[in-house]
Amino acid sequence: MRPTPGIRLFLCAALALSVAACGEKDEPTNSHQSIRFYGADGNMKNTIGEPVGKAQPGLIDGMKGTTPLTAISEEFKARLRAIDPNLKDYSYAGESYDVMVIMALATQLARTTDATVVKNYVNGVTIGGKDCSTPEDCLALARKGTDIRYVGITVKTGFKDKGEPSTTSYGTLHFSADSQINKQLTEYVGAGSEAAASTDPGPAPVKTSVKESGAPLIIGGLTAITGTNSGSNPPKRAGAKLAIQEINAAGGVLGKPVQFLDGDDGTNADKGKAAMDAQIAQGAQMFFGPSSSGVATKLIPEAASRKVILFAPSATSAALSAIDDGGFFFRAAPSDELQSRALADVIMRDGLRKISIVYRKDAYGEGLQQGVKAELIKAGVDEIDIQVVGYDVPASGKPEDLKIPDQAAQVKEFGPEGVLIIGLTESTYAILELAAAGVDPRTAG
Repeated sequence: MRPTPGIRLFLCAALALSVAACGEKDEPTNSHQSIRFYGADGNMKNTIGEPVGKAQPGLIDGMKGTTPLTAISEEFKARLRAIDPNLKDYSYAGESYDVMVIMALATQLARTTDATVVKNYVNGVTIGGKDCSTPEDCLALARKGTDIRYVGITVKTGFKDKGEPSTTSYGTLHFSADSQINKQLTEYVGAGSEAAASTDPGPAPVKTSVKESGAPLIIGGLTAITGTNSGSNPPKRAGAKLAIQEINAAGGVLGKPVQFLDGDDGTNADKGKAAMDAQIAQGAQMFFGPSSSGVATKLIPEAASRKVILFAPSATSAALSAIDDGGFFFRAAPSDELQSRALADVIMRDGLRKISIVYRKDAYGEGLQQGVKAELIKAGVDEIDIQVVGYDVPASGKPEDLKIPDQAAQVKEFGPEGVLIIGLTESTYAILELAAAGVDPRTAG
């Protein structure tokens, strides 16, 4: 469902109420209650909660956080499970599906796989033209040279000039006593503005009299099969593979089935570049991924120089919008500029006045912690009452190798009312280290 003006106003009103409430200098109402844990899109997942629950039952009961999330139908979930029966989460599955469909449609409209041409059609697929919502319907129109506007699983409105969503929907998620996301408590709130969408529809569809060239379309894969973002990978790969299956069932692109090279970026820029180079050698001109902002930061300039398209399903750092990408970088996930506001609102609605932010030192963690801190200060929290503590990602790339005893001790000494953990799969071990240091929501403050 397209976020309505009313929904968007709801988010603004909620934040305004938080600002008003926290303008007072009264003592915090929850100063004698247990500390609260908060998370973000990188760790509000069952794959994070499950190992925490096994090690420390009940530790994250009540932990809450935000993630870009659109309510998806049970029918779409069933299609995803047909691809991966073991799915535990659906985060970014819809975005991943939309990434693949948009690349396929842009290629069909351009009638070539040449990325230097196709990139000019990507934004236009989401703007103007005849509405369509399935690969079958959209490809049928594109083959006729009809201008289209794809209304997808999560992409509901036009992209901005920088190739990212103008609107999105955020979910506020809650872990329950079993250390799993309680779906009954999930709240959806719209954010962004359709007015931010590009007013440039891009070039018109190439006339059908022009001969198609470059088939088959070969899309490289740059997802975190391994590394510190691996825990969030299954729904992304399922969404991408489902889209490829349905695109090919609808007749493929430029008369041939789309090929997908399933590659691993290892949540590491060097590994990601090696995978990208290898897949370019195999004919890939477009890429699904990378899935993390840290890897995207390093690969965007590489893609621009190699003149290949990067289309990320989940790289959210606001800083990515400022990188000179030559028009070759797109993302289906919204900028963390929006998530910063949503997270700050969640924290402020709980009445907190003293907050620690524990974050991973990369483009994702740095950007989101800076954004949340700025929004908390705008909402009336004194800067002196916001602690920011960073940690280095394990050099091994193994989440279980994370050790942060010093950072956990700093948080304990600070005595916050709430702790926001901004991380990826290694968040499991960050949470356990905090508890070992005595930062434990199960213990009264």
